[in-house]
Amino acid sequence: MPLDRPLRIALLSYRSKPHCGGQGVYVRHLSRELAALGHHVRVLSGQPYPELDEGVELEKIPSLDLYNDATPFQTPPVRQWRDWIDALEVATMWTAGFPEPLTFSLRAMRELRARRDEFDVVHDNQTLGYGLLGIRAAGFPLVTTIHHPITVDRRIELEQATGWQRLSKRRWYGFVGMQGRVARRLRPILVPSQSSADDIVREFGVRRSGVDVVPLGVDTRFFHPRPEVARVPGRIVCVASADSPLKGVATLLRATAKLATERGVELTVVSRPKAGGPTDLLVDELSLRDRVTFVSGIDDTELARLLSSAQVAVVPSLYEGFSLPAVEAMAAATPLVASRAGALPEVVGEDGAAGLLVPPGDPEALAAAVAGLLDDDAERARMGEAAWLRVQERFTWRTVAETTARRYVEAVEAARARSSR
Repeated sequence: MPLDRPLRIALLSYRSKPHCGGQGVYVRHLSRELAALGHHVRVLSGQPYPELDEGVELEKIPSLDLYNDATPFQTPPVRQWRDWIDALEVATMWTAGFPEPLTFSLRAMRELRARRDEFDVVHDNQTLGYGLLGIRAAGFPLVTTIHHPITVDRRIELEQATGWQRLSKRRWYGFVGMQGRVARRLRPILVPSQSSADDIVREFGVRRSGVDVVPLGVDTRFFHPRPEVARVPGRIVCVASADSPLKGVATLLRATAKLATERGVELTVVSRPKAGGPTDLLVDELSLRDRVTFVSGIDDTELARLLSSAQVAVVPSLYEGFSLPAVEAMAAATPLVASRAGALPEVVGEDGAAGLLVPPGDPEALAAAVAGLLDDDAERARMGEAAWLRVQERFTWRTVAETTARRYVEAVEAARARSSR
């Protein structure tokens, strides 16, 4: 089947938060560019639903939405339960587990298995639930994206947990074993970096021959240098899930506290920390309430302008399978300081060229790197230009879509070959 034949694509995403978390961002931009190439894309998603561009269809696969921002962990009345999958979802939550990857995959399997003639290929965005095996058994060519193995998140959170929290975390991450078992039975698997590929092979035990690196992109319609936006002296911006230990926000807060004793700085974190949660408490402990601002719910234009107003952007993660926030900052020509962890060195490139790399979890080193950039106007300008050039050369969604579409064609041809034997 030639590549120029329009494909009918079912893109699965068990949750697709529009502006953070990575999955919703990936679904939106990949689907838009696939549609721009002439393919027909239908996104099947659970809550929170994605924001999609014109030309892409959304098919809602509703869960009970037990983890919504307004009323998390609130069980709906039994009369609102629709079937046994809903009952499974509630039971898993009641026993401190996270059901969505499994329950979404079962709902998607039920929805798709009677619709084989509607789609040429199914693309799963890191659900890795048992239902995918049923989708494949129904005859669908299946492509899977794994951004990084969640075993890494689990390990980092367990290392930082104490007492009963360790038991609770182990139960919450109970779905990870399922993801590994499913991943070992699927191919091709698309990953965003060599680092992520190595981690998935090691953590999930998949064959390296079935893993294909396809870097992610940035929407340069929004994220690009904006000379009309003034840089605010001392402004530092970070886009990260505030309460996730993996994202290293605590390290950044401690670095900011050190910087605040020496100079005028302000930190904006694009996230919503839980009131009374670890990040919220640490802000008060470090006396940073007048130095730190948290913003959430902003669109791409607002985020791009915010990044363009910063003198320095920071990605302090302890691990990343890729890092869209890093690429977005680089596209805004904002000097970047990032952890030397996971795929971040691949994204940023040579230390000191388009960004600075520091040891993960080291607030002293992070503070020193940020201070050095704040004190050097010429270096910030040079680094910003180099970062924008790197983005244009390596990280565009059109390239991601073209490469992904080729993998679809290969998956369809492989499925045809199997069925003809």
